[in-house]
Amino acid sequence: MDDVSLNSEPVGDDDADEFEMEGDCAMTEFVGRTGIIKGENPLPPAVGMEFESYENVYYFYNCYAKEQGFGVRVSNTWYRKSKERYRGKLSCSSAGFKKKSEANRPRPETRTGCPAMIKFRLMDSKRWRIIEVELEHNHLITPKSGKFYKSHKQQGVGTKRILQLDGNEEVPKVRLFRTVVIDAEDNGSGDVEEGEFSNNIDYCNHLKLKEGDSQALLNYFSCSQLLDPNFFYVVDLNEKGCLRNLFWTDARARVAYGYFGDVISIDTTCLTQKYEVPLVSFVGVNHHGQSLLLGCGLLAGETIESYTWLFRAWLTCMLGRPPQAVITDQCTVLQTAVADVFPRASHCLCLSSIMQRVPEKLGGFFEYESIQATLTRTVYYSLRSEEFEAAWEDMMQRHGLRDHKWLQALYEDRKRCIPVYLKETFLAGMFPIQPSDVVSSCFEGYLDKRTPLKEFLDKYDQAVRAKYQLEALADMESRNSSYMLKSRSYFQLQLLKVYTNSILRMFERELEGMYSCLSPRQVNADGPVSTYIVKEQVEVEGNRRETRDYEVLYNATEMEVLCVCGLFNLKGYLCRHALSVLNHNGVEEIPPQYILSRWRKDIPRSYILDHSSSGIDSNNPVHRYDHLYKCVVEVVEEGRKSQDRYKFAVKALDEILSKLHLVEGQPM
Repeated sequence: MDDVSLNSEPVGDDDADEFEMEGDCAMTEFVGRTGIIKGENPLPPAVGMEFESYENVYYFYNCYAKEQGFGVRVSNTWYRKSKERYRGKLSCSSAGFKKKSEANRPRPETRTGCPAMIKFRLMDSKRWRIIEVELEHNHLITPKSGKFYKSHKQQGVGTKRILQLDGNEEVPKVRLFRTVVIDAEDNGSGDVEEGEFSNNIDYCNHLKLKEGDSQALLNYFSCSQLLDPNFFYVVDLNEKGCLRNLFWTDARARVAYGYFGDVISIDTTCLTQKYEVPLVSFVGVNHHGQSLLLGCGLLAGETIESYTWLFRAWLTCMLGRPPQAVITDQCTVLQTAVADVFPRASHCLCLSSIMQRVPEKLGGFFEYESIQATLTRTVYYSLRSEEFEAAWEDMMQRHGLRDHKWLQALYEDRKRCIPVYLKETFLAGMFPIQPSDVVSSCFEGYLDKRTPLKEFLDKYDQAVRAKYQLEALADMESRNSSYMLKSRSYFQLQLLKVYTNSILRMFERELEGMYSCLSPRQVNADGPVSTYIVKEQVEVEGNRRETRDYEVLYNATEMEVLCVCGLFNLKGYLCRHALSVLNHNGVEEIPPQYILSRWRKDIPRSYILDHSSSGIDSNNPVHRYDHLYKCVVEVVEEGRKSQDRYKFAVKALDEILSKLHLVEGQPM
């Protein structure tokens, strides 16, 4: 304790420890691994719970105490020489015993030496962790008596709503309190400063769990950590200790993000469409173009605070490495949270989900079919921003849509969702650029609006395993089978050696399209950079086709090629127009900068494979560890069932360990 002084504040059984506290502050608790979930009731304190401030620890414990029926006192506070608090102890108000009073009329003894308490300490500049807990009292407590303790009388009351009388609607108010908390034995009173602000949001402060849901969550997390020691989950509690938000992911997703974390989509469909399970999913795309689950969360509501908490929890889990691009639904709340947590990422809005709302938003117009066709053509087929602007203005003018609020919002967000504005953003094929492109959920077939939480948790592992198996099968197909080439193009022969079969099939469509394009025509040359026009007949509406001109820039010195269609950034491979120009100039191989490692079939991934379908890579230490760990867990589960099994398991493990030591001493 070189730089530490103990009890710099007045402490002890008869002393009051006084401090200021936010009554209804935005408190966030992270309860990981040892976390306890109790549905809508305040959680009991548990070792490992973490809080954002010293005051929040007090507020949480005081809420719990009020629910149980006892008061709270500050027993000790430890300070560093810098006067920074770094450790504390909160006790039941019946802890200890009074000192003998020298007054003429001694005060009656009300304490019992109760042992109930919590100890907590500062982990870093922003986290306080509970390190010791005693829940048992040596005296009778009842919830009805909680309101009589001073620690509860001085507690901030949190959220209130103005009563609605006689049909007159009042705007809900949220009241914030700064409260001075006084020790239960002190006769003083704290000053309360009150402030309030209007809040039109339907305040949702905890998850709506049904009977058995909290136990199902706890069982699932406990089992997951038993099988996967790097399974990660974190819990957000409200000021009363009730479960508000929740995030979890497994070790495989955390490692996979290191390879495929350039672009992520955040799926909030279950929240916006009011599913029974308020699920939010973080989704990427792997080297086969398959969706990749990177984490899940349950949120109490669609608020900036909840989304911000979830995004920060996910980012922390992924070691603070943000993606290059984030795709979400069109929502102001989401845009605010993404800008806060991922300020440097390109934020795109999912175009397919926006266009799915067209019938709902525009279906009432007399010229709906004509409006829909014009909007689709403008949104999907504009090659340049000025072309989009002119087409949009013409649509507004012709159909009298200038005052339509939904279309106004779409136009304001055009640089986040219209493909013509996103050509400089790498999106790895996760962004829809054609009317036929559909974005499906990771849990399609496993989750619908009426699926209860307990049933979803049972199906969750099925859905995850199915995805792992699809990836493992695609890996085997790409490594072992001979891909049937539709052409003998140099480009395809080159990529055949490196790309997965799924990406090869997508690239093959561009190769086929290359031969349907007219020969490139050079229209300009500026030093090493030449400008070409490539003509192609494209299908724009229904079966109607038209010839379009695509401008392609080609730098022979740097071997760079850039097409106005922007397919390389949007999908991750060169388009038919760029390939035509390369072929026209006698280039037989795609320049290396256009061959992405994220599509390679030999990408050296170290994350856990599904061993049941793909076998063990014994050269990979991660795979060896994972497989051995699962085998040992099975032995533990069987060995604990009886004394005989336990003895047999211990003996067998000792024998295995002895043999392993012998093997280690032999030349390998």
